Order: sequence, then structure tokens, then C-alpha cells
Amino acid sequence: MQVKERVLSGMRPTGALHLGHYHGALKNWVRLQSQMECYYFVADWHALTTHYESSEIIEQNVYEMVIDWLAAGLEPEQCTIFLQSRLPEHAELFTLLAMGTPMSWLERVPTYKDQQLQLKDKDLSTYGFLGYPLLQAADILIYKAQYVPVGEDQASHVELTREAARRFNDLYGRRPGDEAATLAALAKLAKEDARYYHSLRKKFQEQGDAVALQKLPGFLAKFEQLSSAEKELLTSHFNGKGRAVLVEPQVLLTQASKLPGLDGRKMSKSYGNAIAMREDKKSIETKVRTMPTDPARVKRSDPGEPERCPVWQFHQVYSDEPTRQWAASGCRSAGIGCLECKQPVIDSILREQQPMLERAEPYVQAPQRVREIVAAGTDRARITAQATMREVRDAMGLNY
Repeated sequence: MQVKERVLSGMRPTGALHLGHYHGALKNWVRLQSQMECYYFVADWHALTTHYESSEIIEQNVYEMVIDWLAAGLEPEQCTIFLQSRLPEHAELFTLLAMGTPMSWLERVPTYKDQQLQLKDKDLSTYGFLGYPLLQAADILIYKAQYVPVGEDQASHVELTREAARRFNDLYGRRPGDEAATLAALAKLAKEDARYYHSLRKKFQEQGDAVALQKLPGFLAKFEQLSSAEKELLTSHFNGKGRAVLVEPQVLLTQASKLPGLDGRKMSKSYGNAIAMREDKKSIETKVRTMPTDPARVKRSDPGEPERCPVWQFHQVYSDEPTRQWAASGCRSAGIGCLECKQPVIDSILREQQPMLERAEPYVQAPQRVREIVAAGTDRARITAQATMREVRDAMGLNY
């Protein structure tokens, strides 16, 4: 059976999610769960970095958010849904990474200063807020995820994660006895194979030959007499680095959501311009019908320009090409009014929402099922996290 590559992502529990979350992240999560081994976690410790004074709201927000994940189409049988704070291994790896991570790495993360400016009403001069990118790195590294789906604004966090993994591997990836074990592994190869290995290594280390590096995995794969640990040792020796105890993840770039808020800005509950994924029909109709439109259309007979209208951005997401042509032409010619233009958007949102409401209903009626899903997923995640921490402690010499 082919082993699937692993993906990890998470969200802070902010309560019920809105359509921006759905189009910006959840649709992609649902797609990935059938293609890769997916771990999705509720980042409740991360919520405390900015809301440490109001922790009493977190529990309700956790389970409201998970219901929305399930409503979007996440399947507990296809992905692992778990709760960060129930896994102390995350905190342990964060602490151990912190011992060797330069302070300057954390201070240069773009969102560090940005959030301090945006959240001026909160005291963010805390160690937890400064260190949250490293906790994020621990969240990723403990599951040895190959990919992290993020938008461009979060790519710097993944790069910090890669740097933290690289530094850890360089510090602790070499163990006493590795050199002798490497020589013993090479002795298992035929002389011509050992010579070929050394020639590839020389080309890579002395000439930077990328082709030689690309040939190595296929070359080592054919030797059934070598264990996976021995192949890892030969790979480390080839690279001139320590063992890859922690995996450097790659960015799986998620296309930014094309769905803005009702006023044209980014959709956000704090802006009051959001539509919740499970909002009631009447409220959705009222919100869309009262959306601002092109300010040039003061009267019904005034022609407008769709590019100046927030409703047009909703058409871009929700309408097919004939409907978009109808809306654009009708707006520019004043052939249709703004309420007419908005109706197809309302219909499409409600149509998209219906299966979400149906999937959510069993969990709304029996909230204990949500807790059971999270508990089961957390138990599965714990097995992986504990296995990684055994390797980490062994590499650091902390297994006494």
C-alpha cells in the first residue's frame, strides 16, 4: 500500500466560522483529506496568546468551530481532528526547540509586529505571544508533516518551522557511534556500489551537483539488505548533515479566498461584515439585500460599474458565466436594479449552505458526538506525537 504524504493545519477557535473561512481554507481541507494523510487541529493554546484574559469563551468556541468543520465536509474517518491542549507533547517539543532558537528569529516574523499594531487594545508584550510562531513550529514538526496548507501571509511561519527543524537536526542529528554505523552500512554494499556512492557524494559535496543528490534515493532503494535506519545514516553522511530527526515541511500554497466581506473589506466577524456558514436564511437575505453597491448608482436608472461593487465579487465566487454576464451587462446599462442583481447571489449562498446545515444537524442535536470525534482524533494524534518525542529525547540524550 502506498504511504500517503502527511498534511497538517489548524485554526484558532473563534466560534462559528464564516464563508470566508470556508472558501479560504475549509474547501481545501476537504479536498486534501481524500488525497493525503491529514491532521487538522484546534489551536486552543494559540487562542490564549491574544485572549489570555478571556479563556472562559474558548470551550464553547472549540466545539462550535468543529461542527462547522464537519458541516463543511470533513470526515473523521478520512482525517484526524484533534485538540492541541490535550497533547502536552506539543508543549514539550516547543520547550526543547526554544532552548536552541535565537530570539531574533521570532522577532522578525512579520505577523509579530503587525498584530501588535492591529491589537493595540491588548497587552501583547508576553512571552507566549512572542513565542507563538515556535509553538506553531512544534505543532507541525511533532507530526512530521511534509506539507502545510497556508496562504501567502502565513508562509513565513512555515519557513521558521523549516529553520527550527534544520537547526535541531544539525545540533542533535549526530550521535556517538553514527560514523561506525555508517561504515558498517557501506560494508554491506558490493565494492562497485560503494564506489558509486562515494563518487555521487563527492560530486554533491565538492561540486554541488544537484543531479547526484536526486540519484541518491533511487540508488539506496534497491538495497534490501539495508534497514531504513541505515539508509537514513547514508543519506545524512551524503549530505554532510545530521539525521533528519524532524522533517522540514513544505508550503502547500492555498489560493487566497476571493470572497470579501459584505462591505468589500476582508470578511471578519470583528468588522461586522461576515456571513456565518450556518446563518439562518432570513438573516442571509437581509444582509445581502442591504449590501452597499456601486456609489454611482444613486437611482435605479443610473448605470453602474461592477468592478466598483462588492456584490460583483460575490458573483465571481457564486455565479456561473451566463449569470455574471447578465449582471455585468445589466449593471452597466441600468437594465437591472441592485436588488435584482443580488438575488442570484442569495440563491447560490443558500444552495451551497443547505448540505452544510444537513451535515451539521446531527451534531447540533447531539453535541456529545462532537466531543467523541475530537477525543478519538486526539488519541490517534497522541500516538504519532509520542513516537516523535521518543526520537527527539533520544537524539538529545534525554532518554535517561
